[in-house]
Amino acid sequence: MHTAKIGVVLLNMGGPSRLEDVRPFLYNIFSDREIIRLGPALLQKPLAWLIARKRAPKSRLLYEKIGGGSPIAEITYKQQLALQEALKNDGDFVVTTAMRYWHPTTETALQALADQQVERIVALSLYPHYSCATSGSSLNELKARLLTFSRQVELLEISSWPDHPGYISCLTQKIKSGLTAFGDSEVEIVYSAHSLPISFIEEGDPYVDHLKLTISKIEHDTGKSGKLCYQSRSGPVEWLSPSTPEMIKNLANSGCRNILMVPVSFVSDHVETLYEIRMQYRDLAAEHGIRLEATESLNTDANFIAALRDLVLKKVLPGS
Repeated sequence: MHTAKIGVVLLNMGGPSRLEDVRPFLYNIFSDREIIRLGPALLQKPLAWLIARKRAPKSRLLYEKIGGGSPIAEITYKQQLALQEALKNDGDFVVTTAMRYWHPTTETALQALADQQVERIVALSLYPHYSCATSGSSLNELKARLLTFSRQVELLEISSWPDHPGYISCLTQKIKSGLTAFGDSEVEIVYSAHSLPISFIEEGDPYVDHLKLTISKIEHDTGKSGKLCYQSRSGPVEWLSPSTPEMIKNLANSGCRNILMVPVSFVSDHVETLYEIRMQYRDLAAEHGIRLEATESLNTDANFIAALRDLVLKKVLPGS
């Protein structure tokens, strides 16, 4: 058991809990120069304000379809509580959450840890696959805020875990469970990940390599191959391909009639899984004569929480 008080910060993107949060949430995203550069730095925030104003009405409609807001804050809070409980016999851990673009903020998370007088902080990214636009941006924000922290603390970073055995095992189980819905029918397994501008990959971002590593481990364990595609594009730059809608159309053209879609880069439900996959892509598939089902998200699955616990303990106690 570890005796020093250790803070664990779960890093995630966040999402608007209510419809009135949609526009300020979008503004926060487009204000982040690490993921999108809008002209000269001086113009970033005014342009972000204009884009958020223009996009908010359409985005609000999507959130209306999934109950009036994103469940990501609520699910991440439940993950936080579950991880706190899982670590209770391993030492003095305080688990908190820092959302990059909404509440609870990084500042709020660090204040909670300062109040608890932690001596070390483990920053645990809830993005299994590293990208400068996700884990990178969240970690940079955390490090910037730590400079104003009331005391000196050691920061330990868990920035990616694409091949963690517990994570792979969780996804494998979800896929095996998902396949049972189709009985003996032939099924195409399709992995859908959040898209990124191609320029990020060309500059050395390991995101796609990490995705392929995860998928190769799953394919080894299931003995079934799948196809990778990318969802949630926005903006006039070149994005990773094929897009998920392109993949569905291509499979339809090749005679596919059943798809099990695996949201591989997401560990909790939000608009990408609840609206895009379970509504938009399901409807698109149906138009092309395909039945599309999705695997369940990891959310607070006990085995997933156990994997997060293992990640934390291996970082805090190397060799454990």
